[in-house]
Amino acid sequence: MADSDTPRPFPLLLPDEIHQAVKPGTALLRLETRRSREGLLDGAWWPRTRDIETELPALISVLTGHLGPITRVGVDASAWNGLPTRLVIDDQVVHLDSDPVGDDTVLITRGHNDHFALLVVPPDTTADAARQAMARAVLADNITQAAQILIATTPEPEDGPAVAAG
Repeated sequence: MADSDTPRPFPLLLPDEIHQAVKPGTALLRLETRRSREGLLDGAWWPRTRDIETELPALISVLTGHLGPITRVGVDASAWNGLPTRLVIDDQVVHLDSDPVGDDTVLITRGHNDHFALLVVPPDTTADAARQAMARAVLADNITQAAQILIATTPEPEDGPAVAAG
């Protein structure tokens, strides 16, 4: 069977070069501004650390360029170290809503009701696992929850050396 005949576990929407360039601090987005968006997620973000005050400004600045002013960001309180209730980013106040929901997402709100959900890849994720998770998150027809994507793309821990019983 030729390489082109080998089925992929999921289709890649972006050129392979983009996936190879993915590193901590990267966001991959499938931003559709129509009301009838399909899929559960609109993209994925791989922050470098769990410090929201360090990581969020760059993401919001980029998103503002594509979406317009961002008013709120909903985050999983258990995933970040110390959460303020608001940040000033590019001279705009962005309110942070925190919930201990453990859903591995960040919810970006522009205007009053327009939400964009991004998978948050944990900072310590391996590059290969992060690339796979992010590629799945940007699929237009994705119906898999963020936590399930992370579980499916995280390699099983390798067992230590076997110890023979004596």
